[in-house]
Amino acid sequence: MDEGQKVAETGHCMKCKEKREMKDCEEVEMKNKRKAMKGVCTVCGTKMFKILGTKKA
Repeated sequence: MDEGQKVAETGHCMKCKEKREMKDCEEVEMKNKRKAMKGVCTVCGTKMFKILGTKKA
């Protein structure tokens, strides 16, 4: 993913109890070396976190 490119990711908001879009998405690496997306709920502003699957070629 390019640095300037923004992709709308969806995740489960724990406060809204629904699937919502995340804004200000950022790809991070967890301690166990797995990839995840971190962002903010567009409706309530709560922090959201989504663990990404592994790509198999």
